[in-house]
Amino acid sequence: MTRRDLLRTALPLTATAFASPPPAKPWPLGINTYCLRFQRWNDRRLFDYCAEQKLDSIFLQDSLDPAAQDPKHWAEVRAWSRDMNLPVETGGGAILPKTAADRPQIVATLRKNIERAKAMGSPLVRALLASDRYAMPPGTVEQHIETTAGILREVRTQAIDAGLKIGIENHKELQAWETRALIELAGKEFVGSYMDTGNPVFVAEDPMTTVEELGPYAVTFHLRDAVVYEHPDGIAVQWVPLGEGTHDFKAIVARAAELVPANVRIYCKPITARPPTIIPVYDAAFWNKWFPRARSRDLARFLTLARRGRPYDKPHLLADVPGDRERYMDALKLQQLEHMQRSLDYCRKTLDLGVRWRG
Repeated sequence: MTRRDLLRTALPLTATAFASPPPAKPWPLGINTYCLRFQRWNDRRLFDYCAEQKLDSIFLQDSLDPAAQDPKHWAEVRAWSRDMNLPVETGGGAILPKTAADRPQIVATLRKNIERAKAMGSPLVRALLASDRYAMPPGTVEQHIETTAGILREVRTQAIDAGLKIGIENHKELQAWETRALIELAGKEFVGSYMDTGNPVFVAEDPMTTVEELGPYAVTFHLRDAVVYEHPDGIAVQWVPLGEGTHDFKAIVARAAELVPANVRIYCKPITARPPTIIPVYDAAFWNKWFPRARSRDLARFLTLARRGRPYDKPHLLADVPGDRERYMDALKLQQLEHMQRSLDYCRKTLDLGVRWRG
């Protein structure tokens, strides 16, 4: 082959190698209905809201519908999902028993949640270890992971037969690498990650760390923002509308697009009206009790996030606390809808998420 022949064959390959990839399709966008809980809407009204907002899917979480546990209602939800072209995802709550006597009921509830999710047409069923680290029973984190993995394995056959996965939400009890360990121990063929960007800061973790640890295991992806900033007693964190906090969502979504499986849906999940919480990252007892095997590089990343953060300075009703909720419910309802709208606008205009609204 002559040099000219070599160049003739190599040039098209070089052009192909350096050509820009085709533009990616927009990521379909939905909402997590827990963020509208103050409205006290039934499931049909939540579906209608999603249709009005020209959303692409709905995550029906912690339904307040009077018929939520009625199999006839599950069939209704599936029909609405089909007729309105709004794919639905759903699930349940915590599955770590507080005592050994609680285990049979936990398993029974998880089985019913799998049955419910299948009937609604959801490809997954949400679960979590515990609401937060303070809600966990006595014992080590390793013991709790073992217990939860055992419970998950009890329902493995049912989940696989139903054609769905159990999505473990990274909540306020485990760091991302521990959630990943739980998924791997239980069995990643039927357990995955309900990946949430709002909870990591409560376990002293940058949400980018969460995405990098759990992204390949994700079965659903939920966006929630927070302000994260330095405080004399540690690091303060507070949930705020999307785009108004410390998180770099452009970078988070871009990294997730590289790691998350292609069929995973993304959800807007602003939860607001709660006061700041102080994470005592300089207290040895905090680490010794809750995260004795925490990784220094993850803490360093979290502290870097906090150094660039500031307290939330926009008008904000902080009444989502016991004793104040009912007193200020009318105002909370209005604020909740406004914060959802601001968050959706940010998802669409800044993050370029969603398909149907473009029509």
